[in-house]
Amino acid sequence: MLTINTNGIGTHYADQGPKDGKAVVFANSLGTDLRLWDALLPLLPDSLRLVRYDKRGHGLSEETPSPYSIDQLADDAAGLIEGLGLKDVVFVGLSIGGLIGQAIALRRPDLLKALVISNSAAKIGTDQMWNDRVAAIREGGVKIIAAPTMERWFSPAFRSTPQVGLWERMLARQPQDGYIGCCQAIAGADLRREVEKLTLPVQMIAGSLDGSTPPELVRASGKLIPGARYAEIDGAGHLPCVEAPQKYAEILNAFLKEVGHV
Repeated sequence: MLTINTNGIGTHYADQGPKDGKAVVFANSLGTDLRLWDALLPLLPDSLRLVRYDKRGHGLSEETPSPYSIDQLADDAAGLIEGLGLKDVVFVGLSIGGLIGQAIALRRPDLLKALVISNSAAKIGTDQMWNDRVAAIREGGVKIIAAPTMERWFSPAFRSTPQVGLWERMLARQPQDGYIGCCQAIAGADLRREVEKLTLPVQMIAGSLDGSTPPELVRASGKLIPGARYAEIDGAGHLPCVEAPQKYAEILNAFLKEVGHV
């Protein structure tokens, strides 16, 4: 296990592949840790340096008092990139990770070569939705929302397998204040006007059965970004790198080749 100080907190991360390889940094979704990408990484080129991390208040990274902001979470990720001495990074962010990626691209464009916005958007949900979720968690703990979240995250086919229980337990075991802080960060994030300024290559990825960030939401955000590509994985939910890692890898590898990263 590895840890690094980023933006004033201890951040847990994983770093694999050649240290002189071109870097890809992965930011996971709300309620998951860096194991989100386990099935995907073996399908990517061996030449890449693949860095994953647990965002603030998740997994083994430090939990600080809520609320958090997307800018704060983006500065955490920027601190990781700079702390590891990475340059010209392709940043792959899923769900809140996609919001973090957009914020880094806006705040620190010098750090990124290209951006993948997966199952995410420039604005996700409403204040009322997030406030209701935070209130429920404060009353019953993160475990109270674990089971219904599986219905939004995964397709019916995946929910019929024993694997779904692993993800439900992962979500239920996230630190409560860290989860709430990230909910508040999403509620406060609206990048719809700002993303029009992005000039780096962007790949949007959606799952056709995503109940958290439906494909039409992902597609609409992509239309705000000049030149953004869009790909949709049929039959997958909110975490297509889990349900359909081979299809996800095909999209990501093609984009990495297009931007000259492999």
